[in-house]
Amino acid sequence: MSEQQAIDAKITQLNQRLKIAQLGVQIERRGQKLSLRGTFPPRPDSERLRSHQQRLSLNLPATPAGLKQAEQEAKIIAAQLLQNTFSWRNYLIVNGDRLPQMDLPAKLQAFEQHYFAQSTSRPASARTTWETAYAPYLRKLSAIAQSRSALSLPEAIYAAVQSTKPNSRSRQICCTALNALCEFLAIELPTNLKQYAGNYSPNRTQARSLPTDAEIIRAIDRIPNPAWRFVYGIMAAYGLRNHEVFFCDYRNLQQGKNSIEVLDTTKTGGHEVWPFYPEWIEQFDLRNVLLPAVNTDLNHTTLQRVGQQVSAQFRRYDLPFAPYNLRHAWAVRTIHFGLPDAVAARMMGHSIAIHTQTYHRWLTRRDQQQAVEAVLQRRAAIE
Repeated sequence: MSEQQAIDAKITQLNQRLKIAQLGVQIERRGQKLSLRGTFPPRPDSERLRSHQQRLSLNLPATPAGLKQAEQEAKIIAAQLLQNTFSWRNYLIVNGDRLPQMDLPAKLQAFEQHYFAQSTSRPASARTTWETAYAPYLRKLSAIAQSRSALSLPEAIYAAVQSTKPNSRSRQICCTALNALCEFLAIELPTNLKQYAGNYSPNRTQARSLPTDAEIIRAIDRIPNPAWRFVYGIMAAYGLRNHEVFFCDYRNLQQGKNSIEVLDTTKTGGHEVWPFYPEWIEQFDLRNVLLPAVNTDLNHTTLQRVGQQVSAQFRRYDLPFAPYNLRHAWAVRTIHFGLPDAVAARMMGHSIAIHTQTYHRWLTRRDQQQAVEAVLQRRAAIE
């Protein structure tokens, strides 16, 4: 009898014991590795909703020692299935290893791979979100774990959260990112990170001092470069995000129409936008589409980096306000025009709730005065 036949014979005997014990799992040899077969819950990436027959790789060698360990694992997994505590996270093989057996750098790398595997619809937006909302806090966690090696992983996670300012946006984002990591690694923390997130809300932040329309018109004269003048003008007239300027279809504008289309590769997907004020199209020469030479290949850059170049140019030309203030001024302007919130929110690429929470509270006394005067002028015109 060959060594392989001897192993197969032992597997048959082992499976007989598992069957008599009614554990509901069987051991299989697949090549030189051992697996379990049984009725398991759907895998994390599965679209199925109910448990079904599946294989679970034990990542154990098909040897007598491997068989002995496989029998112990089969009993543990059968108990988890019976108690409804089984989690695929403990048994998925990533880059040849199980998650629980990896060191922290490998676990973080596996988490990153999982994140992007789940974010296939808008990869550019996913990359931006990863770099701004996940990577900084995972690096913080890694640094804490490395410098304080006596800490367990849950303790390092708590330390990373507590290193951020309480009731801040960074604390809130940190909790979200590290909570997602815990879910991926099937880590049950004694205290849920939601209890550390605090009470930060954008509604609590101080309203911006937005530029007036006259200030916006004057500021464009500070920009000598025609391509960057176009970027400024298009953001002012259409309320675009920094990076969106470089990911738009401008054919309507070039053909004498007023709307432009923000492409699906942007942060919130494709949507059509109209100008407020329409006369700024001619005043800023926006039909002459002229974009600066900025790398927009999202295989080699991100939406965030593209947007950062716009902010850098605003600083270079010593403009009196940040580029995002043009977008916020556009949003408040649509309120004065009486544009329905649902329409304005759609053109800005976010929800109605975000639109009303963010922009209606920014209506200053100056804005209210302008709105009142506009209503009275319309009434006078009717009378």
